[in-house]
Amino acid sequence: MSKRTAADARPSLVTLRPRQTNAASENLLGEGSRPRNPLSRAQIETVLSRSVAGISVIFALQSMPTVLQQYDEHQAVGAAAMAIALGLAIAFVVVATVCKVWVRVSTSIVAVFYLIAIAVWPVAIGHVPVDVSDKPWLWYLCTVATSCAAIGFRLRWAAIYTVVAPVAYGVVRMHPSGGGADLLLASLDVLYAVLLGQVVLIIITMLRTASSNVDLAQSNALTQYLYSVRQHATEVERVEVDSIVHDSVLATLLSAAGARTDKGAELAATMAANAVARLLEASTARPDDEALVPFARLCERLRHEVAASPVPFSFVDRSEPRFTLPEQVSEALFAAALQAMVNSVQHAGGTESRVSRALALTASAADGCRVEIADSGVGFDASLVPEERLGLRVSIQERVASVGGFVCVRTNVGQGTIITLSWPRPAEQLPIEVEAAAGFPSLGLQDDPPPPAVQNDPAQPAVSGDAS
Repeated sequence: MSKRTAADARPSLVTLRPRQTNAASENLLGEGSRPRNPLSRAQIETVLSRSVAGISVIFALQSMPTVLQQYDEHQAVGAAAMAIALGLAIAFVVVATVCKVWVRVSTSIVAVFYLIAIAVWPVAIGHVPVDVSDKPWLWYLCTVATSCAAIGFRLRWAAIYTVVAPVAYGVVRMHPSGGGADLLLASLDVLYAVLLGQVVLIIITMLRTASSNVDLAQSNALTQYLYSVRQHATEVERVEVDSIVHDSVLATLLSAAGARTDKGAELAATMAANAVARLLEASTARPDDEALVPFARLCERLRHEVAASPVPFSFVDRSEPRFTLPEQVSEALFAAALQAMVNSVQHAGGTESRVSRALALTASAADGCRVEIADSGVGFDASLVPEERLGLRVSIQERVASVGGFVCVRTNVGQGTIITLSWPRPAEQLPIEVEAAAGFPSLGLQDDPPPPAVQNDPAQPAVSGDAS
């Protein structure tokens, strides 16, 4: 365990913020911006529909010379009306895709209008013979119709349409009004149109499926993430409730049960009042992680607790004067240090065993802050502490770990104990480490010249709690 101090540190305003540890995830329960989704089904639909609209305009413009030429040759008003209707339908698709409204309706209208145009083509043209080399201008819009069907229809109906529409065109192509082409030439046109329509449908379907899978995966990930955050918040609340019950309520009940004198009853009453105050504080909102408080305030609070302790504690303050830290970290370190003091008072051997005790605080910009509680008492074997004992595990270890700190326990049977509370915790550091002490601690107790002990104030109540 490090023995570095900050006695020669430069006086400056130091502001440390907690690392992204378990405590940081508590902020995730609040309102925050949802992650930006670069790929989603809605965005893919927009891209596909606008692409089809653009291609439709290109093919419509490509067919315009043929429409005008065939109108001059046949003077078919019906064919001209069909061309105008399909042109307006394509314009409707463009407007709908730009405004993102009625996209399926507009594309479905184009597909339906095309089939109607194919069906009435022989009637609109009449029995005027057409040269076999002149394809009806409907040929240039066949791909437009199948692409619009892929956007507007369900997959099954779109697949059927990509076959039905080209076949219908092939029938018209063999009709005298369509040029009277032979079966082979008409079949080649039909095969080309079917293949092109199927390729467009496959591409659209693949993109839709991929984007839907991405959306589903992200939704599942967010659901699992929110569940994990809720579980973490529940665990944090459990740790805090366990700490409050152990530090105040349980200690008060044990003290009241063991009170045999007026002084003991008065002490139990004082502890009960303190327990009620802590429960009331716990019912309020937790401090904001971003609120910063001076480290000197933590020092002053611990100095007050040392003065109120039933046994003497040496108090050592080696912190930088203007060091600051998050309020939630300050509260956790204070509660954990107080519990460590209680453990020392109740389990290190008591005043009759001439046990020396000390509390040291260190804070610097380079190393963060550290609170050390040491005694030259009987020590203990950490591996033998029962799981149901909450003092070391919950009130100290989990409380400090929840705010991004770590705990180091150096102890051995008959060798005293040093509990070090440090913040922040390096990335590779475990939340707690236990070392076997090779000798009595020298935190201002044995080897070092001891600083003056802070004497007890008879007017202050003793430190309450149950070391476990």
